[in-house]
Amino acid sequence: MNIDPLAASLSDEMRRWRRDLHAHPEIGFEEVRTARLVADKLRGWGLSVREGLAGTGVVGTLSGRAGSPRAIGLRADMDALPLQELNSFDYGSKNAGRMHACGHDGHTAMLLGAAQCLARSRNFAGTVQFIFQPAEEGRGGAERMVNEGLFEQFPCDAVYGLHNWPAMNAGTLGVRVGPMLASMDQIEIQVVGRGGHGALPQHAIDPVVTAAHIVTALQTLVSRSTSPTEAAVVSITCIEGGTAHNIIPQSVQMRGTVRSFSPSVRHELEQGINRIAHSTAQAFGATAAVQYTRLAPAVINTAHETAQAIAAAGAVLGEERVVQDIEPTMGSEDFSYMLDGRPGAYVFLGQGSPEHSCNIHSPHYDFNDQLLPIGASYWIRLVEQVLAA
Repeated sequence: MNIDPLAASLSDEMRRWRRDLHAHPEIGFEEVRTARLVADKLRGWGLSVREGLAGTGVVGTLSGRAGSPRAIGLRADMDALPLQELNSFDYGSKNAGRMHACGHDGHTAMLLGAAQCLARSRNFAGTVQFIFQPAEEGRGGAERMVNEGLFEQFPCDAVYGLHNWPAMNAGTLGVRVGPMLASMDQIEIQVVGRGGHGALPQHAIDPVVTAAHIVTALQTLVSRSTSPTEAAVVSITCIEGGTAHNIIPQSVQMRGTVRSFSPSVRHELEQGINRIAHSTAQAFGATAAVQYTRLAPAVINTAHETAQAIAAAGAVLGEERVVQDIEPTMGSEDFSYMLDGRPGAYVFLGQGSPEHSCNIHSPHYDFNDQLLPIGASYWIRLVEQVLAA
């Protein structure tokens, strides 16, 4: 590998930052300590810093040695998950019910390391916006940053994101042109029937049976209503209703998630869920109320920026360690809101090893610190390449 010498020299320091962040996790829009740490370090290296965008977001601006109107944004997420950590190492979470189980502590540390190195060298022309985003985990931090004027206040010609990926070996990187991650939508369906005695179902309208038929019918949206060449998921993940074994309840509540890559498929799924829920309920004499909430669009990488990411990764890792057509995932990422506003590329940085085989969002997860100089070197090389002096 071709690790940047400055990044290599900062390996121990980045590890200290990362483990400090891991020990003090904060969930979305509560990243007060994290944001303060980020802002203080950026200011100490001479960057212009704006705090408070989207509540706890931080943006650091750095100009290169040569003047240029070009500018790019590099984004790291800062928030933790509402999860109780089960690791026993000494830097485990000190905040009960909070854990860095997705590696955002590592993402933040890598981007800080890149910022420090680039502030020393300034071996580029133009401007880099270091975007430290709050509330990636389902709370809409990226959307709020964009809506509060991220790209108007901090102009970017393109924007780039990165996420660690335990399914890939450490020291590899995966990317593709087009869809990388799916859109994420949330559905809530309330089925209302008529309660009654469990032994006398003929006098009731059973919302449990109705809900069961809705769940089954919804599966046909993927198997029969979506083209086999398109990908989609409709999962009902929660059904609540009833209080006793001999009572038919008045109503049942259902919740689930919908994933797709195509805006047209997303629209068709929303319409289909409403149609099936209402018509199935009507067939059983019940009613259904559907709340469909769009949470994040799909992450779509643009061709030119993906080529830039591939070139930068190849320069650091070696071309043989860069997977250029990685299979997209039905996971979701609100970095998509930034890609809706600007061209860009989002990459997976492999973190898997015998010691780091645990997947993200597990109470046993921990970020692989060996990635810190690798990720920082990727950011540095990307900046020096895209904003070549």
